[in-house]
Amino acid sequence: MFVGHYEGDTLVIDTVGIKIGPFAMVDMFGTPYSEALHVMERYRLIEYEVGKEAIERDANENFRFPATAVWVHPDPDYRGKVLQLEFRVEDEGVFTMPWSATITYRRASGGWSEVVCAENRHQPGGQDGVVPHADKSDF
Repeated sequence: MFVGHYEGDTLVIDTVGIKIGPFAMVDMFGTPYSEALHVMERYRLIEYEVGKEAIERDANENFRFPATAVWVHPDPDYRGKVLQLEFRVEDEGVFTMPWSATITYRRASGGWSEVVCAENRHQPGGQDGVVPHADKSDF
């Protein structure tokens, strides 16, 4: 379950009660989570100059999909506002202490593509063009 609200110009999302499944992980490295997982996310738009250091560090230190991959690529010339996500993860069932991180997203060349929830193993609309939905909540 998640609850979202605004604090000034920041969207705050507080999430608990995340469904545990056979592939329960909080990142692409397979870090597990338990029923005790609590995630607090804070999204805000910031000026490019404020996020510039994080953007440059990301370009130098983090994994990049090859240009031939079907994925979104940052627009290297964009200098407008960027999206900053600050998040904190607590899970007494897995971690000995809370941890946090900040991610700064740049505008993508050609826009962002829609990504469907990890529980849905299909692209938006799937093979038959029908967008998945639930008749009732699963929590």
